[in-house]
Amino acid sequence: MPDAPVADRRPHSETHHGRELVDPYFWLKDQSYPTIDDEDIIDYLKEENAYYEHFATALNERVETIYQELEGRIDKEDYSVPRRDGNFVYQSRFNKDSQYRHHIRWQVLLNADLEQIFDLPETGIQTLLDENELAGNSDYFRLGTFAVSPNDRLLAYSSDSTGNEYYTLRIKHIKTKELLPEIIENVGGGVVWAQDSQSFLYVTLDEEWRPNKVWHHKLGSNPKDDVLVYEELDSGFFVGLSRTTSRQYALISTGSHRTAEVYVLSLTDLSGPPQLVAKRKDEHDYSLDHNGDFYILTNDTHKNYRLARTSEDALPQENWKTVIAGTDERYITNFQAFESRLVVSYRERGLSQIAILDQDNNLNPLQFEEETYTTFFHGSSESDPEQLRIGYSSLVTPSQTFDYDFATGNRYIRKVQKIPSGHDPDLYQSEWKMAPSHDGVLVPVSIVYRKDTPLDGSAPLYLRSYGAYGSSSFPSFSTSALSLLDRGFVYAIAHIRGGSELGFYWYEDGKEDKRKNTFRDFIAVAEYLIEQNYTKEKRIAISGGSAGGTLMGVVANDAPELWGAVVSHVPFVDVLNTMLDASLPLTPIEWPEWGNPITDPVAYEYIKSYSPYDQISDQDYPPMLVTAGLNDPRVTYWEPAKYVAKLRHLKTDNNLLLLRTEMGAGHGGKSGRFDSMRETAETFAFILHAMGIED
Repeated sequence: MPDAPVADRRPHSETHHGRELVDPYFWLKDQSYPTIDDEDIIDYLKEENAYYEHFATALNERVETIYQELEGRIDKEDYSVPRRDGNFVYQSRFNKDSQYRHHIRWQVLLNADLEQIFDLPETGIQTLLDENELAGNSDYFRLGTFAVSPNDRLLAYSSDSTGNEYYTLRIKHIKTKELLPEIIENVGGGVVWAQDSQSFLYVTLDEEWRPNKVWHHKLGSNPKDDVLVYEELDSGFFVGLSRTTSRQYALISTGSHRTAEVYVLSLTDLSGPPQLVAKRKDEHDYSLDHNGDFYILTNDTHKNYRLARTSEDALPQENWKTVIAGTDERYITNFQAFESRLVVSYRERGLSQIAILDQDNNLNPLQFEEETYTTFFHGSSESDPEQLRIGYSSLVTPSQTFDYDFATGNRYIRKVQKIPSGHDPDLYQSEWKMAPSHDGVLVPVSIVYRKDTPLDGSAPLYLRSYGAYGSSSFPSFSTSALSLLDRGFVYAIAHIRGGSELGFYWYEDGKEDKRKNTFRDFIAVAEYLIEQNYTKEKRIAISGGSAGGTLMGVVANDAPELWGAVVSHVPFVDVLNTMLDASLPLTPIEWPEWGNPITDPVAYEYIKSYSPYDQISDQDYPPMLVTAGLNDPRVTYWEPAKYVAKLRHLKTDNNLLLLRTEMGAGHGGKSGRFDSMRETAETFAFILHAMGIED
């Protein structure tokens, strides 16, 4: 390897609450952002990328070997299970060598037998959209909304070709394939059609990437003349748009991470005023669906949520009648209201569950056999389906899609994930353990390994987690993980506080002034896995992204002796500076999660005490790979860039430190399925190299 790039240190400091905050790498934030044209910054990022390419080139043979393994485990002509919606059946497919999906549909009779919809017809297939054509030669492509009009003739779709998450909305005539003249820019979120298919609602983003306005567009009119339906003025609230299962109402939702406000608007008359359901109240979160009555998932009486019901003419909160009560043991996460029954998903003892609430209000959970697994239901486009589509997988079982028949209870397998190169689940063992944390709280850990892997402390271990926003890390099947498992790794997921695996309190116990529980839980899990002889110090590779990158940065600072390799994808590591900058896209909405250091000196000191960038010290660090996206609006590129620059200046070891910035992508990295697999192959090659593991 050549010498690593060295970033300039330029004097810069600010004063907050009488305290000086010194930041010699402040210059890496382009002051004309979101335009990024500072040549010094671009040159530095390119130098880091060239340094990374030296590493990747040197390990090209290993990268190619792993890439071939990953590619061999996917069905190159993969497809989604056909989904019926009215007169048509919809499906998306990958062609053999395509990076992106091809969306099609075909017509069926309304009284067609359920089993008939799964046979692809020889004729009559309509192409709705080919993402590969839309992507062209772009380095990045992401499809946003995809909404067919009620009369089945038009498709509203949006796409992003830069990764900056500003989407462009177009309308396509399905039969003629021609695009309508209107082009709507800066769109985010969904599209909801009026019942007459002559107009629709959509959401736009402001200059800070905040979805804040809902508009009504009439086909054939100039978007400049669109009518503003709703505008959110609170910079800490984001706007969303959806449709009820009954297709009678649009739902305009606005909220922060913990507070919601919802308006309903009849789809028979989009010119009418939206009707407020329940006025926003701090920490009251709720969501709606409709089918005959309105059903409300709300945390107004219990933090783990209850499910309530009210009639169309009695929307105010005082009329909500409990259907499923909130409990300490059951954390309700989702539901859908059909004409004949309710479907509810929840977590209990850390595991995802699905239950059917019948007309007698009996909650009937589906049963699964494995000790640890992930299951969820697919939202149905029909108001009263005969069957419910369900997804299932575990750490050893490839994903399955099946339909559950409401009348008989039978399960019909519709798709089992193909592993063309082969996979034998009997070769692997999964476990669910509880690791004691620093305060005695038991933290769940999902573990999988090959049965021939020695559990005497000698095995390398891959440990990942997230631990923020109440987002749970699910024990689901990963084809890429097999490349580590088959090289003797133990693979583990730490279900740490800050997520909501064990309920809403699990989330609360890892946010704001309790954020450090998240980091201590992760370290405690690692120490537990060492104590139980799954691995030993310096044999643990860890990985996390975004807020999970915060986790990586903190534990690298606090317990560097444990890790053999650290991978931080688009890591949120400059927490204090970002939370001090109210002009950034996500800062105001993030204050309820992290605290507001602008107004609160206690929050300032607490955030500074763990913020990875601020706590880098002159000590040895493990080998590290850090990634960034130049167009990333969620974790701006300068956070990982500043982080790596400061690490290079202060760390006292000679271990590898790499920064890879995608110059044409955003938060999710490269978007094509093959490009994404190559990134994974490079990441795994880095881990194996850093830990001295030979094939």
